[in-house]
Amino acid sequence: MEVVAAKPFKTSSNISEFVSKFAKVCKLRSIGVFASENNASLVVDDNSRDLTEETGFEGQKVHPHPAEVSGKNNGETEMEKLFEIVSALKSSYIRLQEAHIPYNPKLIIAANKLVVAELEALCKIKRAYKEKQFRRFESDLSHIALLQAKIEVNEGFVEELKFQVKAKNSEIKQLAQELRELDNGNAKLAEKVKQMNVERKFAVVYNVNTFQKAFAATSKSIHDFAKPLISLMKASGWNLDLAAKSIGGEVVYSKRSHKKYAFEAYIGRRMFSGMTLQGYNVDDVMRFDDPIDALINDPDSEFSKFCGKKYLLVVHPIMEASFFGNLDYRTLALSGKHPRTPFYQIFAKMAKWVWVLQGIAGSLDPKARAFAVNRGSKFSDAYMESVEEDKEGAVCSVQPESMRRVEFMVMPGFKIGETLLKSRVYLSKVEFPLGKS
Repeated sequence: MEVVAAKPFKTSSNISEFVSKFAKVCKLRSIGVFASENNASLVVDDNSRDLTEETGFEGQKVHPHPAEVSGKNNGETEMEKLFEIVSALKSSYIRLQEAHIPYNPKLIIAANKLVVAELEALCKIKRAYKEKQFRRFESDLSHIALLQAKIEVNEGFVEELKFQVKAKNSEIKQLAQELRELDNGNAKLAEKVKQMNVERKFAVVYNVNTFQKAFAATSKSIHDFAKPLISLMKASGWNLDLAAKSIGGEVVYSKRSHKKYAFEAYIGRRMFSGMTLQGYNVDDVMRFDDPIDALINDPDSEFSKFCGKKYLLVVHPIMEASFFGNLDYRTLALSGKHPRTPFYQIFAKMAKWVWVLQGIAGSLDPKARAFAVNRGSKFSDAYMESVEEDKEGAVCSVQPESMRRVEFMVMPGFKIGETLLKSRVYLSKVEFPLGKS
């Protein structure tokens, strides 16, 4: 069969390849169309008319495509257009095959034009799609560049915020340190204020009346300590008569119980020995009800030293060993310690009042002085007072009390300014003739 060459068309190699591939796809479909020659003739005639109407054989493409339906998005419209072009291309290729059986050069040329037109339309869609993808890519690149610029700006902000956070953390640490220092300072001030309030609460108002109360408390505390001391002496087998005689000498007591005054005199002499009336603050001692608390609170205080020194002077080691079977009290006193036992508490209370009495006296009057009364001195009610609790029968009905003599002094007297606190003495029962002194 002679084949007439059709007028060459300018098509790209891509189109030729696509046509070749498309021909293979449509081969089975094309064979199925021409089941018989008669049917093929009829189909060719119909196709010839169709091709004539569509192309007019004038070389101009007059291939209508459905108009885009409004209301659909661009993606749906493009897909429908693509399917229509593919369907039309398939139909055009079938017509191109039909034009070969029987061989009809005009129909072949027309069908070939139609196939080429459909392929060009398909390529156009492809180019449009690529351009659209490229534009989208450029848009994405532009958007990415914009985002990148924003990211860089935000990273700058983040670094700035990190710097600020670091600075704030440093400031917080500094402020926290300052706060701790302020808290410590406030705690110290609060403790100081508390201490001042306590001191103010227990502060002694120094006046003569206060000194008189301290004098009475001191005398009572000596009396209170003499009681357990005498009891321990009795329990340890001491001869109280000999002990009293060694203290007061040959004394005629109106009552046997008055021998206790000899022991009080012994304690008083030891506690007031070496006394110097120098003023000092007694508030630190007075604010404690229990003097042991004062000693423990400040074991190195002057009061603590005074207390230990006086214990060693008042309680002889032989006496302590006979009382307790050891010298533990003495050992503690020598080491500056103070046991919290009933016996030592009574002693510490007595030491407290002697310490307070001396401090108040010197604070009230730098020229304050204490005076003692010697044995055998004539009794003077201006400077002395008797310690006897029951004076009934003690004074001779003939001789007044002023004619009696002093056996021993129990408590010294004090001269504070114009105020005189009488010395407490035990008087003899021997009456002296009038005119003798």
